[in-house]
Order: sequence, then C-alpha cells, then structure tokens
Amino acid sequence: MDKKALALFVLEGSREYGEKAAAALGLRLGAHEERDFVDGEHKIRPLESVREKDVYVIHSLYGDDKQSPNDKLCRLLFFIGALKDSGAARVTAVAPYLCYARKDRKTKSRDPVTTRYVAQLFESVGTNRIVTIDVHNLQAYQNAFRCHTEHLEAAVLFAGYFSREPESEDITVVSPDIGGIKRAMAFAEKMEEKTGNRYPVAFMEKKRSQDVISGAETVYGDVTGHTAIIFDDMIASGSTMQRAAHACREQGAAKIYAAATHGLFSGKADEIFADPVIDKVIVTDTVPPFRLTDEVKKKLAVIDTATLTAEAIRRLHEGGSLVALNKAGI
Repeated sequence: MDKKALALFVLEGSREYGEKAAAALGLRLGAHEERDFVDGEHKIRPLESVREKDVYVIHSLYGDDKQSPNDKLCRLLFFIGALKDSGAARVTAVAPYLCYARKDRKTKSRDPVTTRYVAQLFESVGTNRIVTIDVHNLQAYQNAFRCHTEHLEAAVLFAGYFSREPESEDITVVSPDIGGIKRAMAFAEKMEEKTGNRYPVAFMEKKRSQDVISGAETVYGDVTGHTAIIFDDMIASGSTMQRAAHACREQGAAKIYAAATHGLFSGKADEIFADPVIDKVIVTDTVPPFRLTDEVKKKLAVIDTATLTAEAIRRLHEGGSLVALNKAGI
C-alpha cells in the first residue's frame, strides 16, 4: 500500500472507531481542526497537505449526547468540502452508520425522500465515494447516490461470532418482519458457510404507522426447542425485537438472542432489553452502546467492524475486491 498517497482522517465524534481502523491499517490519523464558536457555528479543516491524495474520512452519523445526526452530517460535509478545496484527488466518506437511510421512499402523501436529499448533499460538496455498513435498504441507497457507493456487510462477522457458540447446531434465524427475510436468509447462508450446517429461517408479520406496531403475534416457522436469533439491520428502541422475542418464547424457543448491526438503543431501550425474555443482545461497534445501563450491558456483546472498515479502505485504495471481503470477511 502506498501510504504516501493515502490520507486517513476521523472526526472527533468517531475518534475511538477511527483509531482502531488506523491501527489495523498501520497508518497515523491525519491532523485536523474542529473549532466551535460561541454562537453555535463551527469550522473544520485539515492541518496537513492533502493535495493529490486519496483521502478517507471516517464518521459514524448517529446522534449522541453531544451532537445530533444533523450536527455530525454537517461537519462531515463541511470537512469534505474543505478537503476538495485543498486539492484532494479523491475523497471517500466512510460512514459506518449512515443517518436518514430509513426514510428512503414515500409511505404517505407528500412524504420526503430524505435518503435522496442526503445523497445530494454529499454530491454537492464533491464527495467521490461513500462507504457504509448494512444500510437499511441497499437498493434505495445505491439508487439515491450518483457518486460511487460501497456497501459492507456485517453478516460474515455475526456468522463468525455465532458459529463459536455452543448452540450453533440448533439455531433458527428469525426476521422480525417480512421486509427483513432476505437479510435473515443471507445471514443463515453465512452461518452455513462457516459451520456446514443448514439453518431454517422464520419470520413475523409487522406493520408500523406513526411508531405504532401491529400485525399477527405469530412466528411463521419452527423455533420450538431451538435457539432463536432475531436478526435485523438495526435496533432503535427495541420494541420490534421484544415483540418477536415474546412470540418466539410462546412458541417454545429454548434461547433467544437479539442481533443487529446498529444498536441505537433509543427511547425506552434500556427498559426493554432488561426484559428477561431476551437472553443476549449482539450488536457491532458502528454505534457505541452509551445509552444502556451497566446492568443491561451485562448481556450485551459488541462485534468489531473497524477492522472490516480498515480492510475495505485498503482494498479501495489498492483496487482490491470488496465482493470477496463481504463473502469471506477478514
């Protein structure tokens, strides 16, 4: 890898994640300034030359107690603009969690299509490429952006984790809604590749309107006596996971794990995941579990994705294959 031609930056809201990725690449993080003004405005700029370099900026766009998703998005956009104005040959935005990816279509009259608006913002500052992990709707993500889009999949990492569990031979993968069946099937296939075993897939019916969930409280598929892994792309409040967990328990599941790439844990998530119906919660580090109490964290496992992100950056810089990376992992 030509380290002289590559520059890696991480914004302050994602410092820990970026440091892990930089260590995996054997790179130092580029120096930059983030300055806040008393009126709430801010500026951000690189403190070293990026002229003619292949630049990667890591920033996971979740809200926390310091910055909202809007704040983080705005800072990332301004920094990309500053990098382009400073002569960077190419700038890639690496957003392990991409905000506003759920609002990807009109579900009611006069609804916004916010995913497309976010794409236009990235394009307007000259972003050459965007990389994210397990976006909510892959087709909508790919169609919204006119710049290059790259998508990393955490399923292979979850498969590695669960294949080491003692219950790995007696698992049913459960999608908490019909829309996630393909995601659950892809995870079951990764598990099969890891262990050589076949894993059935079950699903639940779910409808959501104005944050009210409805639909049959029935699991379609066999979970009786099995370990049920309820698998999704994200956990928001956790109400969907809790609903699916109770349905699995009522139909005789022996153990119930809730697994999702992005653990937002908003709203009453701390109370929901204290419910003993869920034996364990497994998420990745795209969003730190800062909203959970220490008591709930006792049944939480966090899978590293920073190493996966680092390898993706290496391959993008050198012209390697992300298809192979998603298939086989690190």
